[in-house]
Amino acid sequence: MIFVGIDWSESHHDVEVQAGSGKVLKQLRIDADVAGLTRLQETLSELAEEPSQVVIGIESNHGLLVNALVASGYRLYSINPLTSARAREGESPGRSKSDRSDAHVLANLVRTKRQDLRPLAGDSEQAQAVQVRARSHARAVRMQQRLRNQLRSALAKFYAALLPLLSEGEDLRDALAVLSVAPNPELGRRLSLNKLQSTLGRHGRQPNLAGKAAQLQAMLRAPQLELNSPKVVSAYSDEVSYLVRSLLQVRSEIKLLEEQLAEDFRGHPDAEIYLSLPGLADVLGARVLGESGDDPTRYPDARARKNYAGSAPITQRSGKRKLVSRRIARNRLLADTTFLWGLCAISASAGARRYYDQLRARGKTHNEALRVVGNRMVGILHGCLRRRCLYDEAIAWRPSLEQAA
Repeated sequence: MIFVGIDWSESHHDVEVQAGSGKVLKQLRIDADVAGLTRLQETLSELAEEPSQVVIGIESNHGLLVNALVASGYRLYSINPLTSARAREGESPGRSKSDRSDAHVLANLVRTKRQDLRPLAGDSEQAQAVQVRARSHARAVRMQQRLRNQLRSALAKFYAALLPLLSEGEDLRDALAVLSVAPNPELGRRLSLNKLQSTLGRHGRQPNLAGKAAQLQAMLRAPQLELNSPKVVSAYSDEVSYLVRSLLQVRSEIKLLEEQLAEDFRGHPDAEIYLSLPGLADVLGARVLGESGDDPTRYPDARARKNYAGSAPITQRSGKRKLVSRRIARNRLLADTTFLWGLCAISASAGARRYYDQLRARGKTHNEALRVVGNRMVGILHGCLRRRCLYDEAIAWRPSLEQAA
């Protein structure tokens, strides 16, 4: 058996191959292309009889290189950069660092510590596809929020009448409808009720169309502070028009991404179990599935799944001192999703709501209580997946289980 450390980058990869004794058998630098991969495979085939005898450590769990190494049949360990950084400090107290030394550290880790490391998860292609789509959707939602903030900032400088339409909780659709035809205060005052109704209808508003149009017209015609420089107003108006067009495009893409995400997610064998849990629908369910993966051997128990999600707290004990804190090393996307899941669950499940109220009564803040509820939901999900059963409210929130959580 041989042990390989690969320090990867976009242009090249540094590789070190060690024997079981720790002797360095080979050091090389390969290009990040087909020729480089071929050279690596030829080198490893000379030193090992079978691909299963090759153990590789690398600071990544995805990408073209990782995919090619898995397809070659090698045993791959995805090493947390924090783990390798701690190992590097032990080997180099002076904190010297190079690509070659990083490859050496990774090779040493898989040779001496692989029993403490987690092999690369064998998630299905379907789960990987769901992850890609879920992350694309999350990025699009963040882009929408950034554009919305930019639009609000621009309006605050010259068009304050429409700021209430961009407050948190308000539907962005009506603001974009008005701004698409009236990007400045003067054009806003000229809008008739018929024009407002047709604009709102074209952007998808159906209920209370006439009432909303009248409300917007009153808002636009009410006295407001304005700039007295037509040239500056014109510049702001052009910026608003650009942001509105960008937001409309992003919202259209988000809708398309959600349709594609839902189709892939609902086609997964585990989708029925995920959708049976309170607080999970197509988007949140797909995010949890994509980030958690579907490899049945990945999490030996519920705690391991909770640790990966970042919902399980960290306890530090030293003498009489005990400190419980939020987990920092975690899958951040999954941690954020689990928090949102806890928020949705307390509205969809009486048991989750009762548990949340108990936590608040014990002095937990709102966010702390939601993290604990999310942590509990992750544990329930693990049990459902392990038993291949749907969520049952009566079983999930039995008083004995709530006290043990």
